[in-house]
Amino acid sequence: MRKYETIFIVKPDLGEEATEAVVEKMTTLIADNGGEVANTDKWGTKELAYEINDYTTGYYTVINFTGEPATIEELERIYKLDDNVLRYLILRNE
Repeated sequence: MRKYETIFIVKPDLGEEATEAVVEKMTTLIADNGGEVANTDKWGTKELAYEINDYTTGYYTVINFTGEPATIEELERIYKLDDNVLRYLILRNE
């Protein structure tokens, strides 16, 4: 299995419970698809470099995990379908 890091930005107006639910959804998704979450780092609400969908701030979360390419495909598919995720990035750690 390979090591990966994903960072995603959630809409800031969701509220604490809904934001936590999105983070939990992503970590559960990784585990359910054969991955193993090493750690989750919640950066909190930060200013965006530019406006995204009329939002100037967003809730940042970083997840370090190991997984297979199929795990990445499913994670990316869910990111694209989830309207609460403004942006995401998945990187492979060497």
